Amino acid sequence: MRQRPVIGIATQTLQSIDRIPEDLPASWVMNQRYFHACTSVGAIPWMVPLLDNDPETLRAIYDRLDGVFIAGGVDMDPQSYGAPRHELCGRTDPPRDAVELQFAKWALEDGKPVFGVCRGLQVINVAAGGTLIQDCAGLVHDAIKHDYFPGAGWARDYLAHEIRVAPGSRLHAALGDERVMVNSMHHQAVERIGAGLVATAWAPDGLVEALEGTREGQFLLGVQWHPEMLLDQHDGTRRLFEDFIEAANQHHDAGTMAFA
Repeated sequence: MRQRPVIGIATQTLQSIDRIPEDLPASWVMNQRYFHACTSVGAIPWMVPLLDNDPETLRAIYDRLDGVFIAGGVDMDPQSYGAPRHELCGRTDPPRDAVELQFAKWALEDGKPVFGVCRGLQVINVAAGGTLIQDCAGLVHDAIKHDYFPGAGWARDYLAHEIRVAPGSRLHAALGDERVMVNSMHHQAVERIGAGLVATAWAPDGLVEALEGTREGQFLLGVQWHPEMLLDQHDGTRRLFEDFIEAANQHHDAGTMAFA
C-alpha cells in the first residue's frame, strides 16, 4: 500500500485576526477546511507552528514534508517585498510571513511540490522576488470586485467571476477548460511576477489569478481563489488537489529511492 504523503500547512497567529479578545493567550490557528481538503485526496496534513525564530526546528519540520500547502489568510506585511505600507493594507502576521516564505524558498530550491491558494499565491510570488498590489479596488484602475468576503454576507463558495486559463498550462490540464468561474475573497493581488514564475490565469480586469513555476518537473502552483471550497462541486478542482498530492507522492518516492 502506497504511503500517504505528508503535507505541511502553516498556522496563523490568532491575534492577527479581527475581533479577538486581547486577554487570550498567544495561539496559532488555521481554517479546518484546508486540512479536510488535503485528507479527502489522500494526504496527511501537518499543522506547522510559527517558530519563526527557530530555523533549525523549522528545517527539521520541512525536511519531513512531501509537499507544502500555503493557505489563505491576512495580508502579507509589505516589508516582506520591500514596499512601504499603504493605508489600504490590512492586518498582517509577520511570523506567518517568515515561516511561509522560508518554506516556499526552500521548496523553490529543492523542487518540493507547493500549492498556494489566495494569500498562498501571493506568498509564492514574494518568495520568488515578486511584489503585490496592496488593494485592488483602491489602486487598480477599472478593477472588478474581488473582495467577496464572508463577513460581508457572501458565501465562501459563491462563484464571483470568470477567469481565463492559459491553454497548455498545468492549471488548464486539471480544470479542463479555458473559462472557469471562481470564488473570490481577496483585496490584494500580484503586481510584479517573481523569477521562475509565469501567469497562467487572469481575471476580466487583467489581474493575475494563477502562477506556475517554470522549473521542469516541479509542481509549483498558486491560485488567487479558494478551491478548497469548490472541491465537492467541480471535478476539475478535485483533479487540481489530486495532482498536487500525486506530485507529493512522487517527490516522496524519489527521496526514498535516493537513500535506498
